[in-house]
Amino acid sequence: MSVAGIEAVAAAQMTGSEYVALQPHINPAPQAPSASFGDMIMQGLQRVDARIDKADALVRQFAVDDTVPVHQVTMALEEARLAVELAMQVRTRLVEGYRELMNMQI
Repeated sequence: MSVAGIEAVAAAQMTGSEYVALQPHINPAPQAPSASFGDMIMQGLQRVDARIDKADALVRQFAVDDTVPVHQVTMALEEARLAVELAMQVRTRLVEGYRELMNMQI
């Protein structure tokens, strides 16, 4: 005699769309790629630029006005630093991959 787990019983009582909504690893329909690789890279760089601009604006506002809490400025600066560091790591990996492809013998 086999006993079903609680998840199996709950899943049996749900409709198909409710079950899929609770299971993030299940993709009900294949989706067409929405952006090219170059577009994804550009969007990432734009996000990095936006974080840098936000941090710069907060630093300027903090220097002029004391209404901006110092922890917000510190967090914005750290987010910008981490975003730039991540972008540099991605660039390094892309360049390494390109060099490996170029050094392959056909």
